[in-house]
Amino acid sequence: MKSARRLHAADLTTQPINESTNQRINELTNMQLEGKHIVVVGLGVTGRAVARFAKSRGASVCVADSGDAGALAEAAAEMTALGVKTQIGPHRTEIFAGADLIVVSPGVSENLAPLRTAAASGVPVIGEIELACRFMTTPMVAVSGTNGKTTVTSLVGEMLRHSGRSVFVGGNIGDPLIGYIQRGQDAEIAVVEVSSFQLDTADRFHPKVAVMLNVAEDHLDRYPDSAAYAASKARLFRNQEPADTAVFNASDPVVRAMAESCAARRLFFGGQEALLKEAAGSALMTDETLVVRMGGAVAEEISLAGFRLRGRHNRENAAAAVLAALAAGADFDAVRTALDAFAGLPHRLQWVGTVKGVDFYDDSKATNVDAVKRALETFSSPVVLLLGGRDKDTDLSSLAGIAAGRVKRAVVMGEAAARLASVLSPVVPVTEAASMAEAVNAAFADSRPGEAVLLSPACASFDWYENYARRGEDFCRAVEAIERRESNG
Repeated sequence: MKSARRLHAADLTTQPINESTNQRINELTNMQLEGKHIVVVGLGVTGRAVARFAKSRGASVCVADSGDAGALAEAAAEMTALGVKTQIGPHRTEIFAGADLIVVSPGVSENLAPLRTAAASGVPVIGEIELACRFMTTPMVAVSGTNGKTTVTSLVGEMLRHSGRSVFVGGNIGDPLIGYIQRGQDAEIAVVEVSSFQLDTADRFHPKVAVMLNVAEDHLDRYPDSAAYAASKARLFRNQEPADTAVFNASDPVVRAMAESCAARRLFFGGQEALLKEAAGSALMTDETLVVRMGGAVAEEISLAGFRLRGRHNRENAAAAVLAALAAGADFDAVRTALDAFAGLPHRLQWVGTVKGVDFYDDSKATNVDAVKRALETFSSPVVLLLGGRDKDTDLSSLAGIAAGRVKRAVVMGEAAARLASVLSPVVPVTEAASMAEAVNAAFADSRPGEAVLLSPACASFDWYENYARRGEDFCRAVEAIERRESNG
C-alpha cells in the first residue's frame, strides 16, 4: 500500500443503498425538502448548485468545506447572500450529525470519517447526481470512461442539436445536472458526463443511453485498486433495462467485461470486425471511415476525412458518439455535419502555435498514463514531453516504454518530478523544471524545426494549479512569451 490515503475495498460505497436509508431519501426527494436540514459537502460549482436547489425547495442548508477560508471567500459570500450557512475548515462531526440528508460533491469521498459516522447513525449520504436523478424527467445519454468523456459528451450534444433536438449538455462537464433541474428541465434530451466519483454514490441513476469509452488505471489515491475503480464505472449500467441502449468499446477488455452483464441493447465500437458483426449495432473504424451497422447489415458509411481531431483515440471517440447519438434519435446527415464542424475542446491535444518550426501542443487534460500514451501515438516526429504535477498513486513505470523511441527529452515538474525522473531517465534525457515557464523554455531550447513540444502531464494539476485548465493556460502563456521573444529577436 503506497499511501495512507488508500482505502480498503470494504470502505467503498459500491453496494446499493440499504432499504431504510432509501426510505429516508424517498421521503426527502419526493418534493419534500421543505423544512429539512441539508448539509452539502464541497463549496465548488457542484456544491453551490446543490445548495441553491435545496434552498429553493425550502430546505435549511449548510455547506461545509475543509478548504482555505480566503480562497473560498467569494463562494461563501454567494451562499450567505442566499441564506445558506457555510462552515469552512476542518469538518466537525456535529455539523453532519443533525442533518436529514448529506449531499457530497464529486471530489469529496463519502468515506471521510464524519460522513461515515453520520451514515452509521442513519443519515443518508448521497452525491449530487443521485439527488438529481430523483427529480429528473428528461431522458438521459450518460457518458463515462477514463479518457475522452468531455469530447464525446460534447460531440453527442452537437449531433443531437444538428438533428433539431433541444439538448442540455452538462454533468461532470461543468454544468451540474441539479442546476438543470432547478432551471426547469426544458430540453428534450440531457447528455451528461459522469465520473466514477459521481457513480460511487449513484443508486437510481438510469440513463436511456449509456456509453463506456475505456477504463485505464486512474484515481488510485481514492480507490484501493484498479478493480474497485472499474467496479465504480460499471455502476453506469446497473439500472438499465432491455429497452435502453449501452455503448461499449470492444477493444477494451475491461469494458467488454461490463457488457456481459448488461441488460440493455448493446452496441460496440472498435475491436475486431467479426465481433462487431455479431452485435446488435456497431461502428467499425478505419483511418478515414466509420462503417455503422445495425442488426448485422451495413446501415451507413460516415467519412472521417473532415474530422479534425488527431489520433486513433479520437476516432474511437467519434465512433462512440455516433452510436450514442443515433440511439438517442439523431440522423445520419446531422451526425456527419457535427463531426466535420467539431474543432475539439481546449487542453486536449490543442495546437497552440509554431515557433521557428517547432509545434506546441497543450494536452493538459491528460492526467493519467493512458492519456499520455494516446497523445504520443499521434506524433510521427520527435517530441519533447512536458509532464508532472500531483500523481494519483498510479503506476508510472509504463511511461518508460511509451516514451522510448518517441520522446526526445522529458521535462518534469511539480510534486511528481522526482518519481517521473527515476522512471524516464533510463530511456530519455530528463530535465527538471521549477515552473511552467522554465519547463517550456527548456523544451524549446532542445527542439528543432519539425519537432513538437507536448504538455501531456500524466498527473493531476492540484500541486500548482486550481485545475487542468489553469495549467494549460499557463503553458499557453509561456508559449506566447517565446513567440514574442523570438519575433523581436
